[in-house]
Amino acid sequence: MKSALPIIALLLFISSCVPGRRFQEVQNEAIQCAKEKKELSAKFDAINEDLTECLSRQKTIEESLTRLKKDTALLSSSLNRMTTQYDKINELNEQLMSKQASLMSSSESEKKELLENLLALQKDLQEQQTRLTTLETELNQKSSLLEDREGRVKELEELLASKDAAVRALKDKVSDALLGFKDKGLTVVEKDGRVYVSLEAKLLFASGSTSVSAEGTSALIQLSKAIEGEKDLSILVEGHTDTDKIIGNSAPYKDNWDLSVMRATSVVRIMQGNSSIDPTQLTAAGRGEYLPVDPTDKAKNRRIEIILAPDLTELFNLISE
Repeated sequence: MKSALPIIALLLFISSCVPGRRFQEVQNEAIQCAKEKKELSAKFDAINEDLTECLSRQKTIEESLTRLKKDTALLSSSLNRMTTQYDKINELNEQLMSKQASLMSSSESEKKELLENLLALQKDLQEQQTRLTTLETELNQKSSLLEDREGRVKELEELLASKDAAVRALKDKVSDALLGFKDKGLTVVEKDGRVYVSLEAKLLFASGSTSVSAEGTSALIQLSKAIEGEKDLSILVEGHTDTDKIIGNSAPYKDNWDLSVMRATSVVRIMQGNSSIDPTQLTAAGRGEYLPVDPTDKAKNRRIEIILAPDLTELFNLISE
């Protein structure tokens, strides 16, 4: 639109300065120029489009040329490798042909020597194969043994896990049964695959006595009832004393050994008499003063320890196989 303004101005100027006929001629020329300009502009746009398309085609052709060059290089490399392999094969073939010709042309003695060497090599190969077969047999045997051992190890691990789970369950069962005596000198712990029930002497016995108190009897009965169904359980009752010596001869025991054993026996009798525990599961033992838990605290050392141990016969049998 801006390019038409000078033309219009020119026409106005001419119209004011020339006669009407000349004005018409100039006007016609201006119209013709505008028409030609429009045609030239359209041709220019068409040429630009053709140029853009040509550039795009040129780029595509250049990319194709690059790929062709790359493919040509790969084919050339492959051809070189094939040629090299072919040359090597020809070389080996020539060597074989030469050896064959040499063998055919050799003397009888040379043939005999070559034959002997061949037989020796065959014999050595046979011996090597025999040794290999023997080694394979030994390897198969060892593999079989290893599989058996791995199976036993897995079985052992499963059995140990089962025993551990059973001990944890037993500990929880005993703890629940004796919950009312928790703060009265009674503890329940799991250690080394066993459950240890420790009862301080003050809960069970009067000073110097081997008779179990009413509260102690109640605790022992509850413990016995909790474990009487455990048929594969070994129950060891240990009596422990402090280091104080026995003075006088009025007591029914001579020393701390006697006292610890008699107290353990009293506990065993209560457990057996108030439950269905098999007597063969029970053992009474005395430790005297020789296994203290705290050398500085005599009260803690005076105690009864009931050790609940699961039957490990199956485990030992598996290990000894």
